[in-house]
Amino acid sequence: MTFDSVVGQKAITSTLRNAIRTNTLAQAFFFCGPRGVGKTTCARIMAKTINCLNPTPDMEACDECESCRSFNNSNSFNIYELDAASNNSVEDIRNLVDQVRIPPQVGKYKVYIIDEVHMLSQAAFNAFLKTLEEPPAYAKFIMATTEKHKILATILSRCQIFDFKRITVEDISKHLESIAEKENVVADKDALNIIAQKADGALRDALSIFDQMVSFSGNKITYKDVIENLNVLDYEYYFQMLDHILAKDINSILLLLNDIVDKGFDVQHFIQGLASHLRNLLLGKNQAVIDIMEVSQQLKMRYAQQAQRCSQYFILKALDFANQCDLNFKSSSNKRLHLEVCLMKMCYIEQAGAQQQVQAQTTQTQTRTQTQTMTRTQTQTPTMTPTPTPTPTMTRTQTQIPSPNPNPSPNPNPSPSPNPSPQRMGRLNRAATISITADEPKKEEVEEERWDNDFTQEQLTKAWNDFVQICQSKSPAFAAGIKNSEPEKISKSEIVFKIDNVLVVKNQDNMQMLHEYLKNELHNNQFLLKEKVVERVHEVVLYTDKQKFEKMASDNPNLIDIKNSLGLQLDI
Repeated sequence: MTFDSVVGQKAITSTLRNAIRTNTLAQAFFFCGPRGVGKTTCARIMAKTINCLNPTPDMEACDECESCRSFNNSNSFNIYELDAASNNSVEDIRNLVDQVRIPPQVGKYKVYIIDEVHMLSQAAFNAFLKTLEEPPAYAKFIMATTEKHKILATILSRCQIFDFKRITVEDISKHLESIAEKENVVADKDALNIIAQKADGALRDALSIFDQMVSFSGNKITYKDVIENLNVLDYEYYFQMLDHILAKDINSILLLLNDIVDKGFDVQHFIQGLASHLRNLLLGKNQAVIDIMEVSQQLKMRYAQQAQRCSQYFILKALDFANQCDLNFKSSSNKRLHLEVCLMKMCYIEQAGAQQQVQAQTTQTQTRTQTQTMTRTQTQTPTMTPTPTPTPTMTRTQTQIPSPNPNPSPNPNPSPSPNPSPQRMGRLNRAATISITADEPKKEEVEEERWDNDFTQEQLTKAWNDFVQICQSKSPAFAAGIKNSEPEKISKSEIVFKIDNVLVVKNQDNMQMLHEYLKNELHNNQFLLKEKVVERVHEVVLYTDKQKFEKMASDNPNLIDIKNSLGLQLDI
């Protein structure tokens, strides 16, 4: 009956009061928002207040003048309500337009309230548009709808738009508490809070549930009666379940879940409630956000107490498990087992987190040690010492490398240069280097033994063909690419081979294997492999009879004379 009775829409009611006080009312108002938040109520209160002959200083209707009494008795001729859901044709709007021409008999304004305005047809909207654009000064239009997106932009542009918000759980709970006090109903605060949550921001739904509970339990509404009548899962189940999860008591978890199922609750409803419980625990970890929880003050303290027993990592990981379980619930063939596995995984969150932390610390320690080793290796100056020539008794099996030539060179132990550097020959004509990736630490290079024995072209060809045979099974493509390479010994330190495809030498792993094999077989690690790219001879393939005849005629010109003398024609 008054603006003060509107719950949770203080900004809108204050704006409407100021407009009435300053006499700056618009021609049309548009009220939109969810169901049950006071749109139609505000429209009726405003229609009553602007026609009141003696409004109060707070801009409320006096309920004593002739206009207010006629409104209270539902026989006011100045207020016309149209239900657009059942009157959505052009004829209905035409009747409304005809009534607009009649000025009010009592009061200042004639108010037209159109509820569920989005149900009007396209033609009805167009018929109403002209009247809405240029209405009489005494005509006021108030439209209400839950679906603003269905309204034409030309309609919205001619209205003052008020977006009604969802009513908070706290506001609904306080309003129900005041109603219970006026109606002499004893109600627990937790019970009213459950009703407010069940209403989902709609005060009308909350009042309906409240009436239902009064019918069920009489003048005393308890928390137990509410959760039993509304089929709501008690908070106690979630607190107990989390206690069992923290204790890693799988047997108690399964028994409690079985008790929930036996009482008829849906297991998906349970996992959604558990996710909300974990969210409240996360809020309970910090006093700055604890008021965001839409529960009673007593429950907030209980959430805060249980949150102290849980780490933030556990809550976030468990919340992720619950969310994934809810997302994959419908696709699961065994839904109860799907939920049980999720709950059992929550039991070992802390243990898995501790293992990951230990692994991370170990990895960090290893990385630090490797970095220090690399630093020391880089700062040390490499030195070389003469390597004794191995004795002839050393075999390839014992050393894993071929023995050098028994006949020593004229200078078997050359003196090292003042600043020698270890020389390792790698692929082709590049010096070999140790490959270091981002994940591998640098290793200290080991000086390779120097072999510089001479070898013949026959030994080179034999070693090359042997490697091709070995490589046939491991890498047939690479073997085919070097099979006809015809390696040629240019000198003791240079070997040239022919290729017709540069992709062969880009296969670095296989080229490295070839180089190592030749070094071992030839007893020489001082040579360089150089490739020589040879263009492949393009072979012309003869497809047609004409091409074949021309090829034969080019080899034997007499064929042309025979063809001409016999008067033959090619069948092309």
